[in-house]
Amino acid sequence: MINIEMARDYLVRARRCLREAELAYREGDAPSTVRRAEECLELASRSLLRLLGVEYPKVHDVSDVLFEVREKLPSPLRERAGELAQLVAELSSVRGPAFYGYEREGIPASKAFTARYAGEVLEKVSAFYALLEDAVMEGLKRNESS
Repeated sequence: MINIEMARDYLVRARRCLREAELAYREGDAPSTVRRAEECLELASRSLLRLLGVEYPKVHDVSDVLFEVREKLPSPLRERAGELAQLVAELSSVRGPAFYGYEREGIPASKAFTARYAGEVLEKVSAFYALLEDAVMEGLKRNESS
C-alpha cells in the first residue's frame, strides 16, 4: 500500500541517521558509524518500498524484497539492485553486534569494528542513500501532483 506520509517520514529519519553516522565516524566511533549507517539504509530502502506500494516483512533485512522487486525500482537503482540488496543483508547481520558487540565471545563493539570497515560502510551507504533519496523525492513529487 502506498503511504506517502510514511515514505516521507522514513526518508527524513534516514537522513538523520546518516548525519549521525558521519558524526560517529568523525569522532572515531566505528561501531556507531556502522549501526547508524545500517539504520539509514534500512529506512531509506523502506521509504522507497512504501512509496512503491510494496509490502515487506517487518524485519530489519529487506534485501530479499529489494531484489524481488528490482524491476519496479527506478534507474539507476534497478541496475544496482543486487549490490543494494547485498549491502542491506550485510549490514542487517551486523546491526546487533554494532550496538552490543559479540557478547558470548566477550568482544565489545568498540573492538569488533575497524575504522576502515566503518569508512567503507559509510561511503557505500552514503552513495545508496543519495540514489534512494532522489528516487523517493521524485516519487513524492509525482504522487503529490496527481
